Amino acid sequence: MTQPRISHTTATSALGHGLAAQREALLTGRSGLKPQAFDDCRLDCWVGEVSGLDRPLPDAWRPWDCRNNRLAWLALQQDDFLAQAHRLRGRYGAARVGVFIGTSTGGMHSGELAFREMTPAGALPDWFDYRHTQSISSPAEFTASVLQLSGLTLAISTACSSSAKVFAAASRALQAGFCDAALVGGVDSLCLTTLHGFNTLQLLAREVCRPADVDRNGISIGEAAGFAILEHAAAAPAGAPALLGYGESSDAHHMSSPHPQGRGAAAAMLLALQRGGLRPEDVDYINLHGTGTQANDAAEDQGVIAVFGRQTPCSSTKGWTGHTLGAAGIIEATLALQCIEAGLLPCSLQTRNPDPALHAAVLLETRRAPVRHALSNSFGFGGSNCSLLFGAAA
Repeated sequence: MTQPRISHTTATSALGHGLAAQREALLTGRSGLKPQAFDDCRLDCWVGEVSGLDRPLPDAWRPWDCRNNRLAWLALQQDDFLAQAHRLRGRYGAARVGVFIGTSTGGMHSGELAFREMTPAGALPDWFDYRHTQSISSPAEFTASVLQLSGLTLAISTACSSSAKVFAAASRALQAGFCDAALVGGVDSLCLTTLHGFNTLQLLAREVCRPADVDRNGISIGEAAGFAILEHAAAAPAGAPALLGYGESSDAHHMSSPHPQGRGAAAAMLLALQRGGLRPEDVDYINLHGTGTQANDAAEDQGVIAVFGRQTPCSSTKGWTGHTLGAAGIIEATLALQCIEAGLLPCSLQTRNPDPALHAAVLLETRRAPVRHALSNSFGFGGSNCSLLFGAAA
């Protein structure tokens, strides 16, 4: 099978609504991270919060109304994406376009709000609708409903690799003939469970996250949503970039820590290269998972060195968006695709004093350079790893 083409993308994060806002931030070094002021959370930290989520969904979609689906709805309105999705339905039929959406928390904030109103007898309020709002399947079902698609609909939840793995799942579905085109994406919104949870794990930074920095001390949580359309080469617009390869691994070293030598990360990167028929030296840029924790950055560094050596330019973009958890895969995939389109090597924003124990070629300044092939890493809890390889089709 020829490599699927990516005919259209969109992304919304703390950097703004749509791709233009993301690119402007990369070019100017503008971060979307701000001191935390979410709900009644009193933690002292920084977050990547998306503006415009205080408006409820239109009446037609009111049963789905929650912060997570509002974020998905907002993202679908950008970059002419709704029109492109409707084009797919008209071309292939509603039953032949697959929907693959990654999320780690679903609409968990909806459940948090409901539990505040729980009666002494344990009854939740009548307005709470678990399936349409909190469930992990909610964003996938919501997206399919909005776009009037009735084909294969799949929700993937593998922590922070969720919306990277949708590309792999969609590619296999296209190859198997389960669908003729695929809409992939991811959405994760802020909630108190993740903020307090990462704080309990002592992984939440008190200042902006500083990936690969000698004084890094944790993550800054963000929220985001993004989508992409995958089609067979013959149907995609001329010049559309390709998903050249993907690699998945499961090292299962620890519930919340990566394998210390980065073996799972290295395995995923090698599989992506093998599927794409490329050598390590063919890759011009690596978007690191780069969360800013001591363990993650050190392990990923060892994996990158094992596969690519010390020369390949790389950076973490979480200093711009924060760690958007289940949406990280799609957001960073769209950023990697913009790097290819614009010939851009973004710096690792917020990295001030590089850790001398790390040896990968982490970029401290953004620069222009041709990017033919870009790799994007997303590594989740439990060792669920995924690497995506993008570039011009072979």
